[in-house]
Amino acid sequence: MLLLGSALTDPRPVFPYSLEMSVRDYECDLQGIVNNSVYQNYLEHARHEFLRSEGIDFAELTARGVLLVVIRAELDYRHPLRSGDRFRVRLRVARVTRLRFAFWQEIARLPDDRLIVEAKIVATGLSVDGRPAIPPEIERLVTADSSSSVRPPASV
Repeated sequence: MLLLGSALTDPRPVFPYSLEMSVRDYECDLQGIVNNSVYQNYLEHARHEFLRSEGIDFAELTARGVLLVVIRAELDYRHPLRSGDRFRVRLRVARVTRLRFAFWQEIARLPDDRLIVEAKIVATGLSVDGRPAIPPEIERLVTADSSSSVRPPASV
């Protein structure tokens, strides 16, 4: 189980970035709920929009020979979303190791803010020859987060 907060503090941590979205009909399965694989699309879209908002361009990174890749995805599903539901994807990023960084994300239904999914997505940068290469833009993001008071708990 992912624990994004702490039992001694607010169990819902602060996320510096959020993106509002809506469920589309074709994202639902025969049960009338969002298929579990679709949540990863929502999370990925929010990560890409976050990076774009920080001036990080995937095409430019690729042209420089730097590839950002997901190496681990952990998702805890709490409640389902249904067609037409509005929701918010929240996100924060922090260093995990010298060569890895993680996006701590959650999806919450609107307007009641009911927690739907909690996720930890671990990523790294690779050069075209497969060597670890964290670009300066990402280094800036994870360094800025590391110096703030918003940190992922050690148990995650």
